[in-house]
Amino acid sequence: MSSTANGKNGTWRNWGGNVSARPAREVTPASVDELAAAVRRAAEDGLKVKAVGSGHSFTSIAATDGVLIRPQLLTGIRDIDREAMTVTVESGTPLKRLNVALAREGLSLTNMGDIMEQTVSGATSTGTHGTGRDSGSIAAQIKGLELVTADGSVLTCSEKENPEVFAAARIGLGALGIVTAITFAVEPVFLLTAREEPMPFDRVLADFEELWAENEHFEFYWFPHTGNTNTKRNNRSAGPEKPVPQLQSWFEDEFLSNGVFQVANWVGRAVPATIPAIAQISSKALSARTYTDIPYKVFTSPRRVRFVEMEYAVPRAAVVETLRELKTMVDRSGLKVSFPVEVRTAPADDITLSTASGRDTAYIAVHMFQGTPYQRYFTAAERIFTAYEGRPHWGKVHTRDAEYFSRVYSRFAEFTALRDRLDPDRRFQNDYLRRVLGA
Repeated sequence: MSSTANGKNGTWRNWGGNVSARPAREVTPASVDELAAAVRRAAEDGLKVKAVGSGHSFTSIAATDGVLIRPQLLTGIRDIDREAMTVTVESGTPLKRLNVALAREGLSLTNMGDIMEQTVSGATSTGTHGTGRDSGSIAAQIKGLELVTADGSVLTCSEKENPEVFAAARIGLGALGIVTAITFAVEPVFLLTAREEPMPFDRVLADFEELWAENEHFEFYWFPHTGNTNTKRNNRSAGPEKPVPQLQSWFEDEFLSNGVFQVANWVGRAVPATIPAIAQISSKALSARTYTDIPYKVFTSPRRVRFVEMEYAVPRAAVVETLRELKTMVDRSGLKVSFPVEVRTAPADDITLSTASGRDTAYIAVHMFQGTPYQRYFTAAERIFTAYEGRPHWGKVHTRDAEYFSRVYSRFAEFTALRDRLDPDRRFQNDYLRRVLGA
């Protein structure tokens, strides 16, 4: 699933296949010192610098025609502090490897997103999140950061050290420096019981506040062209462990959710008129199930069907209204949408440019199968989201710019002032950052 570049002047492509770039050169540093030297050398050559993770962003946030830094040698756990209950990890470590390594040590993150292919720095820098009533994004669990800034120096920050950098750099968009290590809060590994069950769309909306309040982690998928959803509730459990049996897991998570779904999307892409009928079948394919396992096995699932995605964070109080408008729009538009709409929540946090900064949040994600035209659907959805002062996910498709962000983020100017201080020459600039942060 990783992004690749071929040859010296190869083309880099993201996972979704909708972004490509031709960097002047690629560097794979084996240490923080090597990375700092690469940043200094880029400055001497007058080149911009970008670090790229696994290419899971659908925006061009990591694209550069300058120096592309690949962090795959900066991996592994640097330190475990059992007294403080923190783990410091190198920035290029994939979440998958972090989760497995933590479990081996009897530890876990409190909350995580639904895929774990990304690097820890890529995931946190773009604000990757799961769903939670009381626990927030992956970045909200950060206790300390180490980053190489534009002049090649190494800066560390936490609540006590360089707190103004810490407030912003946890979701730094790659604009403040290159993250080289992250210290996460962890806790002793625990069990989650997941309850997945189909539920009518109207009932989920009517009971949304209750479903949110009664569950530590509530989310649901709505299948456009149907009145059906699939809900998922994850709550802590005393056990015993009761994982999904292997054959059932393969059948539901691989065969139905990836294999059959892939074929259904191929058919839908070839003959869009079949999509509503396919949606009716897809939305009923997965039956209710309950299982208990360690967190990463419950929170995350494989995603092999490639898609393009837009996701907006709206105030949690506005989510039901927003979803009603979205459904009405899809029903009236003549659009054919083969991918479910995903709905999750997060509590307010204190990170400058977090999509949940200062407000209780609900996330609504719209997807289109890779290779199908998505502009009309996304444009119509975005019009609805922005009417509610929605904040787009930094790593997913959107058309917003700095002028818009300065209105929906009360601390936007705080971030840009810090960027002026840490990167006055815009060493880490690219077209995307120019659009979202201003020149």
